[in-house]
Amino acid sequence: MPVPKRKTTPARQGERRSHLHLEEQQLVECKQCHQPKLSHRACPACGDYNGRQVLDIEGKAQKKAEKAKKEQK
Repeated sequence: MPVPKRKTTPARQGERRSHLHLEEQQLVECKQCHQPKLSHRACPACGDYNGRQVLDIEGKAQKKAEKAKKEQK
């Protein structure tokens, strides 16, 4: 198997990995509830996307509560 002839310097290693940095998420304000959300995604607070309701947040909370009750019994 081939083996590197010389040690890779930290500078060269850093140049190779320069594009691997993390980027900050771009948050936008929800037009319905004014909470921060990721762009092009449904709002996790109100379930609104592009001016219409796409997620049933209240129904989801009720199902979660019912499931917790069943597990307690």
